[in-house]
Amino acid sequence: MRLVLDQVRQAFPSADGRGGQVEVLRGCSLATDDIRSLVLVGPSGGGKSTLLRILAGLDVPTSGQVSFDGTPLPRDARGRLAWRRTVGTVFQAYNLFPHLTALDNLLLPLVHVHRLTRAEAVRRVQEPLARFGLAEHAAKRPGQMSGGQKQRIAILRALVVEPSILFLDEPTSALDPEMTAEVLEMIRELRDQGRRLVLVTHQMRFAKKVADEIAFVADGVIEAHGQATAFFEMPATPRLAGFLETVLA
Repeated sequence: MRLVLDQVRQAFPSADGRGGQVEVLRGCSLATDDIRSLVLVGPSGGGKSTLLRILAGLDVPTSGQVSFDGTPLPRDARGRLAWRRTVGTVFQAYNLFPHLTALDNLLLPLVHVHRLTRAEAVRRVQEPLARFGLAEHAAKRPGQMSGGQKQRIAILRALVVEPSILFLDEPTSALDPEMTAEVLEMIRELRDQGRRLVLVTHQMRFAKKVADEIAFVADGVIEAHGQATAFFEMPATPRLAGFLETVLA
């Protein structure tokens, strides 16, 4: 995965009702090596999730350009829909349908978006359900599962469409430590299997283990970016050094 960001900006209407704009991203630029995993870290409100939504094709930047493997990310609605069908996105709030079983939540995108028959979809999800220890929960609805189980089902739902890249936005932020460990182990396994990931997380020690490269997003810009080991051992800016000192204390 080669990702290039060229002066990506994103502004939203101001909430004060005066018709102004709030600039959340103020010119994000980077170019990665050919990597499997990029992790976005930084203080809350710095722009990480906004940037991830742009990369996943959910939002269009106000200006600037994004490209993956030399191909610009589409800006038109049809092109972005086509892009979203080739990637998977997981949010912190699971986004499972509460009235459906775990199995039916997994089948939904395969049947209604990718047009598989139900029988074909069931065959596709059986192996990953077993591999990640979730087969026994297939008949449960979300209200009958733990937070860790729900998040792993949400990740699996993104995986069964066989995405080219998996985007994850703070997938453990709503979980207690034991459930967090379940989800992080699943993500680590996926990365080790060669899955391409872009991950937003506040779990710094996990980020160090799973990232090929890390970007520090603060105040709407990418203030530092580099290979994981150097990122932690030789912080590029005083602000990054202070951030790491705080979160790793």
